[in-house]
Amino acid sequence: MKAVLQRVKQASVSIEGETVGKISSGIMLLLGVTEEDTEKECDFLAEKAVNLRIFEDEAGKMNRSLLDAGGEMLVVSQFTLCADCRRGRRPSFTRAARPEKAIPLYERFIGNIREMGIPVSTGRFGADMLVSIENDGPVTILLDTDEIMARGEN
Repeated sequence: MKAVLQRVKQASVSIEGETVGKISSGIMLLLGVTEEDTEKECDFLAEKAVNLRIFEDEAGKMNRSLLDAGGEMLVVSQFTLCADCRRGRRPSFTRAARPEKAIPLYERFIGNIREMGIPVSTGRFGADMLVSIENDGPVTILLDTDEIMARGEN
């Protein structure tokens, strides 16, 4: 599983001019599910995203998590995060999970975040979406469970 997290002042996602998800301060998270992903990667990534200390404390240091900061999360599915660009100029998306596998993991991820007490808004899986963000910092973090879990890091 791959994710791009951005600390935001606000973020929203719209489909055909209609806002379907919107948050104020928190994390905008783009989520890519690969064919190899399981519930294990899903659960690990949700825990990691919510507990990353990327929000500033009283001293201005990134020392607080989303839980500590009381923020929200906007989760948008994005299969293009699974692109393989090693050959040629056209990305290959063969590693991206098919909808019948990706949707349950995407929904599980969202459920995990909600169970941790984080207000969650979402896009719509498979839709053509416009995402608007006001990146705070800017702070942008890339997470790849293949890399993190292979090293045994938590």
